[in-house]
Amino acid sequence: MRYQNLAQIIPSNAGKYGDRTAYLYKTAGKYQPISFNEALAWVDKIAAGLANLGVKRGDKVAIISENRFEWTFSDYAILSLGAVNVPIYPSLLPNQVEFILKDSEARIVLCSDSEQYAKLKKLTGPDGGVKKVIVFVQDEKTSDAKSMSDLCAEGEDYLKKHPAFLEKERAQTKPDDLATIIYTSGTTGEPKGSMLTHGNFLSNVEGSLQHLDVDENDLFLSFLPLCHVFERMAGHFLAAYVSATIAFAESIDTVADNMGEVRPTVMTSVPRLYEKIYARILENVETGSPVKRKIFYWAIGVGRDYVKTLVEKRPVESGLAFKRRLAYKLVFSKLAERVGGRLRFFVSGGAPLAKEIAEFFAAAGLMIYEGYGLTETSPVIAVNKTNEFKFGTVGPVIPNIEVRIAEDGEILTRGPHVMLGYYKKEAETKESIDADGWFYTGDIGFIDDDGFLTITDRKKNILVTSGGKNVAPQPIENQLVTCKYVEQAMVIGDQRKYCTALIVPKFESLTKWAAENNIPYQDTKDLIAKDEIRNLIRRDVESVNDNLASFETIKDFILAPEPFSIETGELTPSLKIKRKVVMEKFKENIERMYQVNER
Repeated sequence: MRYQNLAQIIPSNAGKYGDRTAYLYKTAGKYQPISFNEALAWVDKIAAGLANLGVKRGDKVAIISENRFEWTFSDYAILSLGAVNVPIYPSLLPNQVEFILKDSEARIVLCSDSEQYAKLKKLTGPDGGVKKVIVFVQDEKTSDAKSMSDLCAEGEDYLKKHPAFLEKERAQTKPDDLATIIYTSGTTGEPKGSMLTHGNFLSNVEGSLQHLDVDENDLFLSFLPLCHVFERMAGHFLAAYVSATIAFAESIDTVADNMGEVRPTVMTSVPRLYEKIYARILENVETGSPVKRKIFYWAIGVGRDYVKTLVEKRPVESGLAFKRRLAYKLVFSKLAERVGGRLRFFVSGGAPLAKEIAEFFAAAGLMIYEGYGLTETSPVIAVNKTNEFKFGTVGPVIPNIEVRIAEDGEILTRGPHVMLGYYKKEAETKESIDADGWFYTGDIGFIDDDGFLTITDRKKNILVTSGGKNVAPQPIENQLVTCKYVEQAMVIGDQRKYCTALIVPKFESLTKWAAENNIPYQDTKDLIAKDEIRNLIRRDVESVNDNLASFETIKDFILAPEPFSIETGELTPSLKIKRKVVMEKFKENIERMYQVNER
């Protein structure tokens, strides 16, 4: 490995690139640059300030904040001391924050603002466990916390007295030392803290870079939560490892605008972003003139032929090359501009990506390279290569790890990317990692003859009908969300005679359709009760059923009156559906649906 620990990355970049832009953040309506030298100065002052508070090697320090440069610099500062970063999602409720802080034994917490500080107040003091809170943006509600500016000022004074201590601290940290404890979202019970080392992340960065072509000329737009392992590794450590520039989106809601402002070349995201872009593009096309629709679908057809030629590694014939250039000029160039005009590729992870969406983006000249991994594996296990890819797969296994498929189809992996274990949970660790070092992912999949890994579903999510048929819900759900009037979907059918679905409609499209067809309604609950609306959704469901085996088909469905969200509890912070929560929330509706159909 080029580095023996993660804390060495920032000083190395400052030594090589100095005044070049390392980070971009938006303030007062404009993106401002931070150079590599300035980044190192920030990291050093924060690290020294924490040392002045008594933080030492092995101590746990938590961060609860939205994505911002202070998060990034605090992470490197904690790691520079040989301490352990405990990242916490800012969307978590106070009781969830309290559990993580108590379980991890974090004594120092850095938080973004008064909203996050409010979750910490009762935990501070002699009996609360938290000894000190540092707030990035201070106001009257956080006046009793230490400000980031004060911490940095104290750090500057500390550095004057101990000018060589950070260099010594960074040199002491070894690859096997603990870097972070990342807690799972706890959708199936009590959250577990995955213990990841410096070497876990560094090996994963180096393995992933053998599949993904990125370098110091790239610009990443960071919008996934930095506390999520995917963004932490790919959009944070990997981007810094190659000395790329990282721009921070203002929020998940401003990503489209921020793409136009910073014009990224690489972006990491979960499938939800691609699904939304896909739906919006198709909606705009369908409302256009017949001529525009015809040109668009012609261009997509040309794009699919072009990409198929590339996938099959055949030479592109001159006629197809000409049509591809024309399609780009007429259609695809506009799509490219919407994402900034410079995007080389997206990387997708965190959840399965619908094959149809990947093919659509590729046809438009916007490649999405899908990958796969888990928090416990730092996270990447496999990812499609920039010069070798297959839609519907998560690509070949990265070269510095091992993967094998168990007899029941479960994916097992072993290598330098696998966590040390779950913090203070020895029994759970032994259940997940066997005596030979194989980690049991809980995912079902297979590797094809070309070495590409395909994920079928989560092992625990596989539905077993009362007739004994195994149904993988995720591929069906992926097909449903590509339908015109379906926003979100969850397939039901475990221990049932047949499968059904819980569907969140695309309310924007539905209300527009209702207005065009003179269908009156009072609210969304009233709207989804209309026979006309159910028939509209049923046509979408039947279009998916046409591609399914008879035992997989959706026999009936429930329509939810509002979208699933993090705030209402149905989604994890990484935007995955909490199946258990949704099943409980709609329990009566589900039972009623099956009772009606079985009469």
